[in-house]
Amino acid sequence: MKHYLLGLDAGNTVIKAVIFDRAGNEIAAAFEEGHSRMPHPGHVERGLDELWTNARQVIRTCIEKAKIRPEEIAAIGCAGHGNGLYALDRDGAPLLGIQSIDTRATGLVEQWAAEGVGERTQPIARQRPWPSQTPTLLAWLKLHRPELFKRIGTVFCSKDFVVNRLTGKRVSDVSDMSGAGLLDLATRRYDRTLMDAYGLGDCMDLLPTLIESADIAGTVTEEVARETGLAAGTPVVGGLFDVVASALGSGVTRTGSASIIAGTWSINQVIIDAPDLEGPVFMSSTFDRSRYMAMENSATSAANLEWLVREFFDGVHQDGLSPFDAACALAGAIEPASDDPLYHPYLYGAQQDGHARAGFYGVAGWHSKGHLVRALLEGVAFGHRQHIETIRKAGAVFNEAVLSGGGSRSLIWPQIFADVLGVPVSVARSRETGALGAAIAAGTGVGLFADFGEGAAAMVKTERHYRPTIAMEAHYARRYALYQDIIAAMEPLWRRLAAKQPAVPPTGAGVAA
Repeated sequence: MKHYLLGLDAGNTVIKAVIFDRAGNEIAAAFEEGHSRMPHPGHVERGLDELWTNARQVIRTCIEKAKIRPEEIAAIGCAGHGNGLYALDRDGAPLLGIQSIDTRATGLVEQWAAEGVGERTQPIARQRPWPSQTPTLLAWLKLHRPELFKRIGTVFCSKDFVVNRLTGKRVSDVSDMSGAGLLDLATRRYDRTLMDAYGLGDCMDLLPTLIESADIAGTVTEEVARETGLAAGTPVVGGLFDVVASALGSGVTRTGSASIIAGTWSINQVIIDAPDLEGPVFMSSTFDRSRYMAMENSATSAANLEWLVREFFDGVHQDGLSPFDAACALAGAIEPASDDPLYHPYLYGAQQDGHARAGFYGVAGWHSKGHLVRALLEGVAFGHRQHIETIRKAGAVFNEAVLSGGGSRSLIWPQIFADVLGVPVSVARSRETGALGAAIAAGTGVGLFADFGEGAAAMVKTERHYRPTIAMEAHYARRYALYQDIIAAMEPLWRRLAAKQPAVPPTGAGVAA
């Protein structure tokens, strides 16, 4: 009997492998952290050979920890960060990995905005170009790295590269390709008119074969079985855009359900029945074949806390707490006050302004480290609120949300989210909702579950609930207004700062080939 499902989650730096039983219990987990290269301002790249080496290692370690026979794994699903650009060359060898926090194409996006490109892409893809978007990066390479561009054979997202290494197949799923702005969202198919709008009409042959999330992409090859400890022939499904996988893995499966992910990215998404909301809201497909995800996202979430902990709490283990928990505990000890500092979470730019930068505002001599941590936690929540207000103005309706991602691990941050957003917030039991969503897709693909809803009902459990504190409503309304006013004041200064940086590095520089 095949009792287990393997979920992989390929994030911007960390790749995880988690083995689940069919009730959603985590049997074993392993992770490896990779390395980002930042050869020039705004360029964030990774080595694909390292990614595959780490993937093989976490799979083997996970199987060894689980103490199961590899033949007991019924299927494998993979989730991964969306957008960025992962490319094979024309012989199928790893060529280039650009992460989804890269902002090199900011100038191109500004040029396209002036030319009205977004007005052409929005009706088809339900998206406007942005700097880290896959077609934007591909167009940037075509303009600024033509020799490298000519070597590209296939354009992937991160999880597609892992699926390719496992099976040898060049495929991607609808959720990732729609999330990358590469599909006509209504038909769920590639569209030449859309590609022409990006200046990529001659690149249709670079796009991978399109399948659904639970479709079988291929099976584990004999070579990979020897390298990982997997059983040759194990089915591998198409997988999912990680934000969609996390929604599924946190139990968000009904129309009108909301998923908020506080990870490297601020992800805010609501399941809708049709892609017909008002306004320029980012949309993608869901995990199933008929519904859609309205979402507003930016690289402005828990990566800010990761940076703060890494730079200022490294080695701190207060009362036996990890550096992460020690930082959050300091924030939790602060009694909120009207003159508390404010923070903008723009370490990697803002959604529509790649020039934006992070900053603390209103810091006084009587403020402590705890005040700064709390300002950061609130600032990230304010960033999520901005996105959620956009979704609501477009017509999406929801009254509660499930929080996942690294930020959900904190015992303090979810309450701040509930207070800032003004809705009840739940936290799923599993910390690895992306891998769990991928595992649910795998189980659905091989028939262990009738559909995604049945899989989520069987495998997802809720751990904690938080309700908004009524007394904090006015406090956060005032602080959120200040947060927005400071953004307006800082925008011209961010542009002046960015003017000191070279827009395009020398030819041949900054390429991970």
